[in-house]
Amino acid sequence: MQFVDEASIIVEAGKGGNGCLSFRREKYVPKGGPDGGDGGHGGSVYLIGDDALNTLIDFKYQRFYKAQNGQPGQGRQMSGKTGDDLHVKVPVGTTVIDEDTLEVIADVTEAGQVVLVAQGGRRGLGNIHFKSSTNRAPRKTTPGTEGERRSLRFEMKVMADVGLLGMPNAGKSTLIRSVSAAKPKVADYPFTTLVPNLGVVQLGRHEHFVMADVPGLIAGAAEGAGLGLRFLKHLTRARLLLHVVDVAPVDDSDPVESAEAITRELAQFSPALADRPRWLVLNKLDLLPEGESEERAARIIERLGWQGPVYRISAIRGEGTDALVQAVQRWLTEQRRMENEDEQVAEQERAVRRRMEEESVTRTEAHLGRKRRRDDDDDFNDDDYDVDVEYVP
Repeated sequence: MQFVDEASIIVEAGKGGNGCLSFRREKYVPKGGPDGGDGGHGGSVYLIGDDALNTLIDFKYQRFYKAQNGQPGQGRQMSGKTGDDLHVKVPVGTTVIDEDTLEVIADVTEAGQVVLVAQGGRRGLGNIHFKSSTNRAPRKTTPGTEGERRSLRFEMKVMADVGLLGMPNAGKSTLIRSVSAAKPKVADYPFTTLVPNLGVVQLGRHEHFVMADVPGLIAGAAEGAGLGLRFLKHLTRARLLLHVVDVAPVDDSDPVESAEAITRELAQFSPALADRPRWLVLNKLDLLPEGESEERAARIIERLGWQGPVYRISAIRGEGTDALVQAVQRWLTEQRRMENEDEQVAEQERAVRRRMEEESVTRTEAHLGRKRRRDDDDDFNDDDYDVDVEYVP
């Protein structure tokens, strides 16, 4: 199945039914009073989180969703039937944004979570409501109101406890293959990973966490280069970031410069994301001659001025990975305990997540605005922009 993490749709709630203009007409009752019933309310549109879904592919083929209209009222004070509500299933981890106002309507983070996105129209009133002592035969009714119509954009972010980030070919996919049952594609060329992959790291019967392998980032990712915006946003769900650095790149690039470039992209995309706990993971130490690996690692740490935890691993051989995942599990357990016991800590975590979400939306909208301006520029050469390049290894 194709992995799709962004989609735009239109939702429209049902129209309310009109009120009925009717008078009672029966044998021996020549001048019966008004008996027009009310219309039915229009159906509303709801989103419901479904953990069985893991992509937004369905919304690429069906973009319009409409709830049922309310039926009009009838005589004999009979009200019209209320329109059926429409429930649309979305993957857990979906952010819902109003495309017109750029308002973040909701963040669907739990299975079964229900979110109202379009309110149904109100029913119209029948003429029975307008009878008075001075107007015994009112001919006034009210029509049902239109249902709410909204253009929505869905942005799905993978739900993971730990996010892997780094340059292309740093060994992120190899790491997740080494510590979990996930089997992402691994090859010796950049951009092997094109979509996020999730892996469950199992340490015991009741000890596990979810790790996300995000496609490699490049300089300019925060401005949209290399689909960087679509990849960076997946990291906003993670509690902990593992910054994987290739200590022996095949292109002889500087590992320190690569690591600093990723740090700059994080800060530019979302300052709140850049402030998330981040550990340095030095990978591919097995490629260095014996005795040189520790010296290279120490030099990288010193040049970066790194103050946080550092782990030295060889993902392909599984060396150092056990210590890494055990430390991650201990850290996550402690964070959850603190949030459960201290409401202030839990609220701080929620506030940080909201801030990252707002910054992510702002950055995405700025990128879309630039793209629209380019599309509207008559001098812009479409042949030189957004060209699909196929890399054949």
